[in-house]
Amino acid sequence: MSEDLIKGRLGGADGYSVRCAIDGDRISGRAGGKLHGKDIDLEITERGVQGTVGTEPVRVELEEGELRGNVGSQKLVLRGVDRVTGFLGEPIVGWNVVAQQQGEKLQGQLGSTVLGRPFELDLGTAPGWVGTLVAVVAFYALEPRASASVSR
Repeated sequence: MSEDLIKGRLGGADGYSVRCAIDGDRISGRAGGKLHGKDIDLEITERGVQGTVGTEPVRVELEEGELRGNVGSQKLVLRGVDRVTGFLGEPIVGWNVVAQQQGEKLQGQLGSTVLGRPFELDLGTAPGWVGTLVAVVAFYALEPRASASVSR
């Protein structure tokens, strides 16, 4: 039985690798390399997803058909299953999230075409929204602008 994985890249050639194993309701793995990477540890619950990325909490809950919550210090809203849209952060200084699942592939974009990061993941058996959440969590963990606090 092959291991069920979500794996791929965030940010193209100069970006980061993302690799997570799916075990029942748990998703655990790593974004980035051994030195500069962050561990991802998430659990899908009846109400949403909770866990950690590095030392930061991740908590999103399903409300009125949207996943709403926080990745570390940033607000997150995601809607959709195989076509996922949403937003990370605060208006004006945040990042739009757009992703599309086709079979086991997920392609998406975080932020604008110029300043944002594209991502491409193999989902295994995971639905598109889970892959999108993993990409957002990885982006938060590894993109300095994403985790910087706004009030400085």
